[in-house]
Amino acid sequence: MSETFRKDGRILSANRSVKRPSPRRIEHLDKKYIWHPFTQMQDWEQERQIIIKSGKGCVLTDIHGKRYIDGVSSLWVTVHGHRKKEIDLAVSAQLRKIAHSTLLGLSNVPAILLAEKLVALAPRRLSRVFYSDSGSTAVEIALKIAFQYWQQKGRLKSKTGFISLKDAYHGDTIGSVSVGGIDLFHQMYRPLLFPTTKIESPYCYRCPLGKTRPACRLACADAAEATIRKQSANTAALIIEPLVQGAAGMLLQPPGYLRKIRQLCTKYNLLMIADEVATGFGRTGTLFACEHESVAPDILCVAKGITGGYLPLAATLTTEKIYRGFLGEYREFKTFFHGHTYTGNPLACAAAIASIDLFTKEKTLTKLGPKITLLSKMLEPFMVLDHVGEVRQKGFMVGIELVRDKKTREPYPLEAKTGIRVTLVCRELGLIIRPLGNVIVLMPPLSISRGELERMLRIVQRAIREITESKSIGRRSNQTANIPSRNCE
Repeated sequence: MSETFRKDGRILSANRSVKRPSPRRIEHLDKKYIWHPFTQMQDWEQERQIIIKSGKGCVLTDIHGKRYIDGVSSLWVTVHGHRKKEIDLAVSAQLRKIAHSTLLGLSNVPAILLAEKLVALAPRRLSRVFYSDSGSTAVEIALKIAFQYWQQKGRLKSKTGFISLKDAYHGDTIGSVSVGGIDLFHQMYRPLLFPTTKIESPYCYRCPLGKTRPACRLACADAAEATIRKQSANTAALIIEPLVQGAAGMLLQPPGYLRKIRQLCTKYNLLMIADEVATGFGRTGTLFACEHESVAPDILCVAKGITGGYLPLAATLTTEKIYRGFLGEYREFKTFFHGHTYTGNPLACAAAIASIDLFTKEKTLTKLGPKITLLSKMLEPFMVLDHVGEVRQKGFMVGIELVRDKKTREPYPLEAKTGIRVTLVCRELGLIIRPLGNVIVLMPPLSISRGELERMLRIVQRAIREITESKSIGRRSNQTANIPSRNCE
């Protein structure tokens, strides 16, 4: 049935007239019906909302027509920009075949072809792909696989525990929260969680061991070994976010730390789970963060950027050795009893194939190198600001930690909402970013142009000065707020 449109905005279809809701009504309906994730809804109901209507390249447009640079890749997922022609066409072509078919006892072509690509690109030894739909579920699956693997090797009473880092974030399901370590997110749910062993995060700016680099000589890794040695007999796996602990505030692991963790897992017979949900697909400058230190985990979790930001999809990759630990006669019940309705969804897999192909076609990582260098240079002036304690960068992952006192490193109190206030100013100036407490996070699409990158940094610097210096630095112009709507380069 075709639809016709009138100049007054009414859609005529089947002899019925349906009026498009106005922006004001859309805002009203949002506040009336939607419960937003990681959002204090009392504040949301009182603030001016930003409701996105469309996107193109690295620019988002709201229902009022205002445009913004997408400074966090729509929560760390958009890789090649919005409305990327090749991914649009791939999803459209697949939709003309079939939107979904179960992977339970059946298979589908896109899921098979994507698995082949993932195995070819992943760190060595990873040879099997188990699909799911989010980073949380990818981690949940990894934990269950590790647990069941040791159980089926006869370690029924041992090898049941997990080691993770303090300040870790691995998702929001009960299992992934159990191996997490951010009290702000996780403390409420402690009674629901299973116990895990924690090792200190290598937070060099606020070293928990009271040491400084490079004189510390990776003392944090030595401390980790003491814990691992003590707990190894009872531990199934150690899980780690390679190189960057994202939700903790973009905490960077010192060079050599990740490789040392891999060596310790091998030495003490633990499976190593690498959670590359945030760091995967180019965010650190290589396709996977593990590549920086030539580390091959036993289990790899990926999600977020896997489809280029188009559709929910995740994957947990394992070694052939782990996979074969689940083979047996039907009566042995070695099956991995886990699954999702939309496991291996053909539309999502088609988008992922197109996104991965773009890395080669457009030489995404090669072009990213100079932009990482430019970003590093543009971040240098931030360190002279009175209330910037540290700037942390790995590739296109950036955390700018704001402090009340630079000399003592005293943080701003939570109730000051300093990070939130900075990002609200950024929004007025035409940039969408989200803070992690007092840490301003930047993670734009890999395809962002040089001009857009420079504009993003100017806006962030201006917003930080305005909030932390407690004075206006000049009238905000409409030209700053309304950035050009162009494709990323």
